[in-house]
Amino acid sequence: MAHAIQSGYNSLSLLFTLNWDRLLYVIAIGLALTFGAFLSSLLG
Repeated sequence: MAHAIQSGYNSLSLLFTLNWDRLLYVIAIGLALTFGAFLSSLLG
């Protein structure tokens, strides 16, 4: 059982290492949309 958990953790770590920039892009777009909506509520 411990081997399966370790194997799953290793594969998840590899996926995160390969795709961290895509996650950063999604977070940046979400923050930009939220900030735009906030500005729109102040100005509109």
